[in-house]
Amino acid sequence: MGKTLPPESCFSIVQGTVRRKTRQVDVGGVRIGGDAPVIVQSMTKTDTRDVKATLDQIEVMVKAGCEIVRLAVPDEDAVCALEEIKKHAGIPIIADIHFDHRLAIMAVEKGVDGLRINPGTIGSSRKVKEVVKAAQERQVPIRIGVNSGSLEKEILAESDGAVPEAMVESAMRHVRMFEDLGFSHIKISLKAADVFRTLRAYQLLADRVNYPFHAGITEAGSILSGTVRSSVGLGLLLTLGLADTIRVSLTAPPEEEVRVAYLILSSLGIRQRGPEVISCPICGRCEVDLMDIAAEIEKGMENLSAPLRVAVMGCMVNGPGEAKEADIGIACGRGVGVLFKEGKILKKVKEKDIVHTLLKEAGKMTGEEKQ
Repeated sequence: MGKTLPPESCFSIVQGTVRRKTRQVDVGGVRIGGDAPVIVQSMTKTDTRDVKATLDQIEVMVKAGCEIVRLAVPDEDAVCALEEIKKHAGIPIIADIHFDHRLAIMAVEKGVDGLRINPGTIGSSRKVKEVVKAAQERQVPIRIGVNSGSLEKEILAESDGAVPEAMVESAMRHVRMFEDLGFSHIKISLKAADVFRTLRAYQLLADRVNYPFHAGITEAGSILSGTVRSSVGLGLLLTLGLADTIRVSLTAPPEEEVRVAYLILSSLGIRQRGPEVISCPICGRCEVDLMDIAAEIEKGMENLSAPLRVAVMGCMVNGPGEAKEADIGIACGRGVGVLFKEGKILKKVKEKDIVHTLLKEAGKMTGEEKQ
């Protein structure tokens, strides 16, 4: 296990940090790097060989805002499924290949929009060169995906474990190989399960290449612990301008990864998709069941895609002010709520009607009102 770097090793954080300048890579029509927005992607958790289940999951991911989807390709049956999945996915698909370089070549032939290969698992330089040649012929980009848990044995032997410098050396070996072959359709990721090792690796590599970075904290954890770890790690990377496309890795359905990703981007003022719901933590002054009200409102807004700031407040201390500053908000009293819309009081509603009324008005504002 590599050493975890202390906070002192990080660059100072300044709000509004500009993203590093990179080359731009086209992945099935989605631009990554350069002046393109930070792109949100995720990975299916179905058996890729089950075409229907995989497409059903991709459909849910797309509704949540996923812009690129990655699929595990463990064998030839999975490769054969790629062609049909590609026809109906609606977004670019990336084939994730380990151990057998022939699967990567076959995936390119099936028309995938990109490859992800791990230097520590893909095999000899000869095999990598064969993959690069196939990708070059069809202009298919490749992500060099370095993972701290699967570094090359010789690099680990030369380093003090899976330290950031070892991760960077692994990436650079393949960057040099790709460049020697005249291939530059490259993205790079350097992922570890801990925040500071990941951050330091990206910092070191940023001084050596101008390829776009795919960022994330690998094996982040369950929906709670993983969201926290990913939010801290990606928050730092994004603020330092070191992320061009992101994936939140959770032991949870992939649409939850996508929603968390947008919440991270929204909290940093980078991108927003769908409503941003703020709600008070509840105290003894609250006289409604705000915990359930807030949960129902947040759930009811999951399928809205237009940006909207929503405030759900439990009492009349800070409630009216927060609700007035939001696009739409509710400030609750004893069994009632005062609905604010665009800074003005719209109406007073009974507690049982708060959720329905707020969701209906929010739908009107976004043009996505349910009939």
